Amino acid sequence: MEFEHMPHNAKVRIRLHSHHDGEDVVQELPGEAIVRGKHLYIRYEEPQESPEGGTTRNTVKIGPDELKLIRHGEVQSEQSFALGRRLPGFYRSPYLNLNMSAHTQKLDIRMDGFTGHVSWTYDLYVFEDFSGHFAISLHIQEEQQS
Repeated sequence: MEFEHMPHNAKVRIRLHSHHDGEDVVQELPGEAIVRGKHLYIRYEEPQESPEGGTTRNTVKIGPDELKLIRHGEVQSEQSFALGRRLPGFYRSPYLNLNMSAHTQKLDIRMDGFTGHVSWTYDLYVFEDFSGHFAISLHIQEEQQS
């Protein structure tokens, strides 16, 4: 996976699929892909289902063998994923602050330029207590320039 010799940014469409406790959530959103060094950053806004109706800006940092999900807005959180490792993270909202960690069982990164697929499965721990098993996939498609 080589990002260093690519253009610096592109518009993309993303399809985010999350599976937890038998529930599937699929979101299709516009986004932006940005190259910085050996990392590809995918940025997109997630509409919140809250009375305030705000948005949360999400950044997925894709590296050669790790992934980081950063959220800013109505909520703030940060979580890192690396195969076979349990890494710390946090979640903050106006109502709740949580220390979390994720133990990643699967991490598959397949990118060809700004188009590709990233999927990962992990166990989430909140304050050291098991909270659930999650499976996430992110499909990224570069938008064609007109």
